[in-house]
Amino acid sequence: MPEQPMARPAGPSLSADPRARARARQEPYLQGLVRALARWPLPVLHVLGGIIGWCIAQTPNRQRRNALINLALHRPDLGTRELIRLRNRSLSAFGRTYCEMGRLWLRPPADVLGLIRDVRGAELLRRDDGRGLIVLSPHLGAWELAGLYLAAQGPTTIFYKPQRRLDQLILEARRRSGAQLAPTTARGVRALVQGLAAGEYAGILPDQEPRADKGATFAPLFGLPALTMVLVNRLARKSGARVIFMFAERLPRARGYRIHCLPAPDGIDSDDDATAAAALNLGIERCIAVCPEQYLWPYRRFRRRPPGQGRVYIGSLRDYDAIERARRLLRAARSDADAR
Repeated sequence: MPEQPMARPAGPSLSADPRARARARQEPYLQGLVRALARWPLPVLHVLGGIIGWCIAQTPNRQRRNALINLALHRPDLGTRELIRLRNRSLSAFGRTYCEMGRLWLRPPADVLGLIRDVRGAELLRRDDGRGLIVLSPHLGAWELAGLYLAAQGPTTIFYKPQRRLDQLILEARRRSGAQLAPTTARGVRALVQGLAAGEYAGILPDQEPRADKGATFAPLFGLPALTMVLVNRLARKSGARVIFMFAERLPRARGYRIHCLPAPDGIDSDDDATAAAALNLGIERCIAVCPEQYLWPYRRFRRRPPGQGRVYIGSLRDYDAIERARRLLRAARSDADAR
């Protein structure tokens, strides 16, 4: 009998996806770059990151445009030149964020935690009543350091979205101080619930766009509706846990970092998803107000829009056009609110 061909596994294979193959080829080089940067002193990394950010700011590109649109939504009170200056500073911080990550991921935890110069609001991290604590860390400042610091305070489960690149390296880095990583799946949610029931910490990045509509609702952020997770209020109600915000501010001239802990706005544990999502976004805005130039402004936070509303990140790459795009969106949002 002729030899039968082997059955192919169901679903797309790595060899069938050119982008997956390209990522697999790039992975060793990316890991090598990250490990090399981890050996450099922090001042050198911040200088390098500032230069990279300056280059991004000087060349028309989508990241530069998207950052300016988001900033114009966040600060409609600023004039054109002030917005551009703030955008340029934020892109310098953007470069520092990614240049320093290798050092934060791969250096011994004691060395990394030794870079923390001050902790403001540390009393909010106490769990004296035995209840779990939900800690929300936006993409602000050195969020990898914030997660490492949280895990050093006690048993912690961190909600984790698998990455297309450097996933295994990131997993190992985040686990090295004892944190448990819970994937963004039903199994991961169960791990968060179990940890909170045991009186532990649960770390969540609250400003990512949720994958599924059933776990999200539109709520105002910078004056526009943003698709926002409802996991936090549901976890808080189910477990009885408190909710706070925490982030690591990068200090000037590579002098280290300052941890900020802020109370969550009222209503973040509401049984009404829209009320809770609005409170969550208000808490994010309050964190950003502390060091606005260190937020991840190039992220397309408003990529998904309510039905019938126009796309945000389109149009010319010119600065003035990007600002005018944001202003038109805000005017439209106010008109819709007035009509209701």
